[in-house]
Amino acid sequence: MSNAIDARLAELGLTLPDAPAPAANYVPFVQTGNQIYVSGQLPTGPDGLIKGKLGSDLDAEAGAEAAKYCALALLSQARKAAGGDLSRIRVVKLVGFVNSTADFGDQPKVVNGASDLMVAVLGDNGRHARSAVSAASLPFGVAVEIEGIFELL
Repeated sequence: MSNAIDARLAELGLTLPDAPAPAANYVPFVQTGNQIYVSGQLPTGPDGLIKGKLGSDLDAEAGAEAAKYCALALLSQARKAAGGDLSRIRVVKLVGFVNSTADFGDQPKVVNGASDLMVAVLGDNGRHARSAVSAASLPFGVAVEIEGIFELL
């Protein structure tokens, strides 16, 4: 990984986790040409999976924190795909699924946790297109799941 990105991570007090292994019959990422499609990543914090439903169990701020952990897992997968060098990565698009009640409307605020982290770590290469949608439930009861498309530079 480049020294500049290592320095940004350290400055932010962040450490990338080991790239999570798939939990079912799929691969963590697929590369086609210079595009890397990373499977949905779940929020794993210091105490394990971050679970809950936005709008009843968690507020948007807690959801955004969970989304940051998804972003760290996405970056770990992207780093692996890029041979260990995140300076070779540009974020193209994130798709965030937010486990939320029918009346919760702050899905974009939740997914901002991931978007903000990408820009903080990768600078302009972290700016991306995005979708943020509600889900009635997510695997294991997690608060959010985020998938990503990256460009290998």
